[in-house]
Amino acid sequence: MSETSTTLQLPSNESAIALAGPSEENLKILSRQTGANLVMRGQDLFIYGQTNQVERCNQVIKALKTYWESGKNITQPDILTAFQALDTGRLEDYQDLQKNVLARTRRGEIIRAKTFKQRQYIKAIQKHDITFCIGPAGTGKTFLAAVLAVQALLNDECDRLILTRPAVEAGEKLGFLPGDLQQKVNPFLRPLYDALYEFIDPAKIPDLMERGKIEVAPLAYMRGRTLSNAFVIVDEAQNTTPAQLKMVLTRLGFSSKMVVTGDVTQTDLPSHVDSGLIVAQKILKGVEGIGFCQLTQADVVRHPLVQKIVAAYELYES
Repeated sequence: MSETSTTLQLPSNESAIALAGPSEENLKILSRQTGANLVMRGQDLFIYGQTNQVERCNQVIKALKTYWESGKNITQPDILTAFQALDTGRLEDYQDLQKNVLARTRRGEIIRAKTFKQRQYIKAIQKHDITFCIGPAGTGKTFLAAVLAVQALLNDECDRLILTRPAVEAGEKLGFLPGDLQQKVNPFLRPLYDALYEFIDPAKIPDLMERGKIEVAPLAYMRGRTLSNAFVIVDEAQNTTPAQLKMVLTRLGFSSKMVVTGDVTQTDLPSHVDSGLIVAQKILKGVEGIGFCQLTQADVVRHPLVQKIVAAYELYES
């Protein structure tokens, strides 16, 4: 196999920084995936290796052009999804993935699906009344659901947004925590608040909650209710019992959507108690109108170390 080299001249320092990534982490990923050697000098990227290695590297960098040309951050999932698109003949789909903006945060940051499975998840929520999403930490399960929920609320597609999760973690129960109900549940619901703050001015959230437009409450408070004209997110569903999850699923009313998220590898229930999420997956798979999405470590969009941690645990537990 013949050796070759090529030089890519980037349009700006910002482009070079975006493509290289922090500590040139992106160049290391490209090198690992192709076998080519990549060296960045100023705005010039030198690529060395066998012809097929250099060509493969060039094709992926070209697929990422929308990002680096405008100086946007490129993440590991962006690169790995580009390789997946190249290997499966889906480069046109990948271009669509880049252009399909889901929303913008209050700071103007673009929110979009970063992987094909994340896009499938978004489409499943849009298509189904109930959607289950199972996957490890950092895959965007709760965040993407919250994005769609806030959009539905702001566009008057639903009357209220209900965020709920079981108040069971690390053996603690609400009764042992100090303060009133709101103070008790806040630690459990903080991840949901964090997602809301990206899109709604925090100063406006108390008023929306007072008017019943946004409700954040532990799962136990859903009992006996009918949730109509609502967008409901059930987070950390792996910590529900089968009876609890059945209870909340059967609360769904007309003109409502429900998204149930969880990571079946991080269950905090006692060892003798079955996870409602695992049981629901077995019982409801194939029921018309219910969507199931399975995200993996390849969909992790947090710090690159999170993906490595997830992979290490999966290897240990296999």
